[in-house]
Amino acid sequence: MNGQNPVFIPGPTNIPDRLRLAMAAQTWDHRAPDFVDVFHPILEDAKQVFGTTKGKVITFPASGTGGWEAAVTNCLNPGDTVLISRYGMFSHKWILLCQDHGLNVEIIEAEWGEGAQADRFEAALTADKSHRIKAVLATHNETATGVRSDIGAIRAAIDASDHPAMLFVDGVSSIGSMPFEMDAWGVDVAVAGSQKGFMLPTGMAICGVSEKALAACDAAACTRSFFDFKQMAAANAGGGYPYTPPVNLLLGLRESLDMLTAEGLDNVYARHARLAEGVRRAVSAWGMSLVAKRPELYSETVSAIYVPEGFDSDALTNHAYDTYGVSFGVGLGEMAGKAFRIGHLGSLTPTMALSGLATIEMCMADLNYPIELGAGVAAAQEYYRTGAPLAMAAE
Repeated sequence: MNGQNPVFIPGPTNIPDRLRLAMAAQTWDHRAPDFVDVFHPILEDAKQVFGTTKGKVITFPASGTGGWEAAVTNCLNPGDTVLISRYGMFSHKWILLCQDHGLNVEIIEAEWGEGAQADRFEAALTADKSHRIKAVLATHNETATGVRSDIGAIRAAIDASDHPAMLFVDGVSSIGSMPFEMDAWGVDVAVAGSQKGFMLPTGMAICGVSEKALAACDAAACTRSFFDFKQMAAANAGGGYPYTPPVNLLLGLRESLDMLTAEGLDNVYARHARLAEGVRRAVSAWGMSLVAKRPELYSETVSAIYVPEGFDSDALTNHAYDTYGVSFGVGLGEMAGKAFRIGHLGSLTPTMALSGLATIEMCMADLNYPIELGAGVAAAQEYYRTGAPLAMAAE
């Protein structure tokens, strides 16, 4: 039956029935006086997920990439220098976007499987005596490699160098699934997307924007119109958008926030941590290794896993889809053909995770991988069955 199997890609994620039903609404006039009664609380309640009381939440009809573009074009000028570390496909794509907008990008190269190295940021910022660098960009959770970087340490590096640079963070595959502390970490623009931890279809970039970033908009000369923070914030204050909003996605976001609140954000984060550890136990039982090089780098939302020498990870994920109708993440960039990814975020439970582990084990057995059928599943089962069960909010 089509559509019955969960996906195990790191986004878009599985959509709970409760959210699909919330979005299955008849056309609603977004200029009607009662629309504001629903719209304003959405923006206010989303702040909790970002970890901010000081910033604004601003949404655009776009994917996370639109949020990246909004961060760059609203706060910077062509020719400005930004500092970013490249350690995966998505940090690489953010570099390309900055270059497309005429920015001077200083790149700290890091091996894929590593994260953003705060000490190297601090050295670069300390050396920048004239404060040429206007913003530091960091990918919180590098989806291509399953690596989580320490954003708090990057903020500490900026502070230790006594540098005024803004901090922009790609939180697309972390916000709503892993702890994110926009205010505590001094993040100026945090970018999320509807299709990951919020469990919705792709189509909405959700940005947390600090007062400092909004003030920077006044002097920023990068071309923008659709992604204008100030224009959007002004329209939001009046209860709408400067153009037609994605009303059904906003209704879905309202329900998503209710689900996250009902489960409790601490419980959401604990559930993701538990799902991730079960997957990691399975990987170890298979005798395989993660792309992430050390435990402190392990992502709670996606695990990138090296296949054994002589095997093709793309053949594995293709076999899973063609034979069993289940999607796993392919290897991206430097990981193409070398690693596959298991997404364990959003609307997912340990029971669902076990079905994914069992399926990928069958695929590996079909393709003559050197594994014992059931070993990874048993390792995850042993982990998941201990301790109190973690349940999502009812659909």
